[in-house]
Amino acid sequence: MSLEKNLLSFSSDFELSVSMDNKIKILIIDATGKKILLGLIFNKNIYTSTYINSKNNYDKLIILIDKFLSKYKMPLNSLTKIYVNRGPGSYAGIRNSLSIVKAIHLSRKIDYFSFSYTDFLGHKNKYTSLDTSYKISNFKNLPNLCDKFNIKKNLIKPLY
Repeated sequence: MSLEKNLLSFSSDFELSVSMDNKIKILIIDATGKKILLGLIFNKNIYTSTYINSKNNYDKLIILIDKFLSKYKMPLNSLTKIYVNRGPGSYAGIRNSLSIVKAIHLSRKIDYFSFSYTDFLGHKNKYTSLDTSYKISNFKNLPNLCDKFNIKKNLIKPLY
């Protein structure tokens, strides 16, 4: 069993619980809908922020991510994984978020996972809703769902 699997344990209803070693720090980026959603999971907590989905915010997405991480005193280097929504949705949002995640991966060697809510079709909790509040409330489940549905790391096939 890998070190990563030892650090995370998931209950049967897919709630994320981090073991005593709180080294897992996950950033979630979703720029596919009417709002840009950012999520951060660390120390058994989930922090989220939303921004209006506009051309100005797409152009400064990396600045929004930096401010979001700074708010929680989380340096980019300390992240262990990044999850990015690859669509379907806004072309500009998907393109910019995927580009930023790939740049972070190349410069900082942080693993990323590219998911779509359509990957989870048929799941008993129906993670297919595009409602912003629903996505935020279910950010904590993304790492487990990506493991369960075998979402590969560093693989991107956008759905525009």
